Amino acid sequence: MEITPTIRAEVQTYLIRKSLTMTEFGHMIDLNVGTVSGIVTGNRSISVHQLDRITMGMNLPPDYFYERYIDECIEEEPLNWRRISPFLYRCVELGRLDCLRRVVGMLLDNPVYLPSLFEVAEDSFKKGYTEAAAFLYENVAEGEKYQYSERLAVCQYRLFTIRIGDDQEKNYDAAIQFEPYVDRLDEVDQLDALKDLANTYRSLRKWNKVELFAKALEIKADIQYKLDQAHDVKKENLKKPVSPPFAYWAFSHLLRAEVCEARKDYEKALQHTYKYADLSWVKETDEVTFEWKKRYEEWSEANAYVNKLHAGEVSILADYVTFFSSRKEEILPGLDNIIEAANRFRLDIDHILKQFEKEIFTLLDKPECMGVYNQQFTTERFTHFLRGLAIYLLRKGRFSEGFAFLFSCLERSAEANNRIQAIRCMRLFTHFKEHASAHTKEVYGNLIKAVNEDEE
Repeated sequence: MEITPTIRAEVQTYLIRKSLTMTEFGHMIDLNVGTVSGIVTGNRSISVHQLDRITMGMNLPPDYFYERYIDECIEEEPLNWRRISPFLYRCVELGRLDCLRRVVGMLLDNPVYLPSLFEVAEDSFKKGYTEAAAFLYENVAEGEKYQYSERLAVCQYRLFTIRIGDDQEKNYDAAIQFEPYVDRLDEVDQLDALKDLANTYRSLRKWNKVELFAKALEIKADIQYKLDQAHDVKKENLKKPVSPPFAYWAFSHLLRAEVCEARKDYEKALQHTYKYADLSWVKETDEVTFEWKKRYEEWSEANAYVNKLHAGEVSILADYVTFFSSRKEEILPGLDNIIEAANRFRLDIDHILKQFEKEIFTLLDKPECMGVYNQQFTTERFTHFLRGLAIYLLRKGRFSEGFAFLFSCLERSAEANNRIQAIRCMRLFTHFKEHASAHTKEVYGNLIKAVNEDEE
């Protein structure tokens, strides 16, 4: 069995091999000779900063000694947060999650370190080191699982944020897991948490859940707005939400309008739409307020068109197309709404599809989220549009094009683990199967085989 030399022994061997004195090496790595001598002789503990300087001077990878550092400088000495903390941050920065796990495992035996580990998690999350942050949040949450604490709720909120992605099943699991912790968050943080939960369920088309959290958001936002307006409260001492409170209130009604639309209650949907359209009661006059008011004014105009169109007022179709054609972020929702209305009312929209042919094929490459629409909403909306477009084309007897869009929808639904949409695609193919060529049936068979293999 090969014996690995200690850090000190390897540094000493390097100095001998390179014929360097401690003074010369100290000048190279910007450490004084006393520090170098103390490290080499074992009379001085090594900080991670000093270790990084030594490693750089030896032309080695920055994490070369990290496993031995844990063995020699952390495990064999009393735990010291001032020495351990910089090492944890370096492990995060260098992606050494194996070293991070070893050290955190030692610290978790003492609950006193949980707040400090939480701070490392927060810093890592803010800097975009999500994998390391998730590991830390999970361990802090486990350590505090029996505490009714805000810190536990924040851990769960961060984990929810990190876990949300393209997989619809995982998104649903993440939302369900986070739900019980929303009320434990700070009142201000609850605004964004409720918005994020509602948006997640919106992309899953879980309308009862969307309505539940939209109502809660309205109440919380109303309270927060009134607190901001209270003259006896010093505003500079108040924690501020990401967006103005009235914007959350307006968004709650936008969500509830969408719920009503999904339930085909278009009259009630319009009532909610008109509520967030009129924000004249908002007293602030700053630029941020102006921008939010303008945004909701445009959304209300768009959604008023949508509600009327789905209610059967097809005469507004041309005006609606004119409205969203000049707004890039509204093209996908606009096309989806129009194709849905076309299928419901048997409208001929070939001229509109021709007008947006370039945009449709651009979306096929990669639907990008724009404006306030997140990736989950965009991905789900695009698969919904693809299936609607397939229905439209197949009904018109344009089978080759229809099957092509249907297969694209099926493939993307499988990638996003959107089982309901995938099943609908398979049912649609079965319905029009007699019009499929032998080649089309073969392509479908291979696609289903690939989907089944992914499931397994």
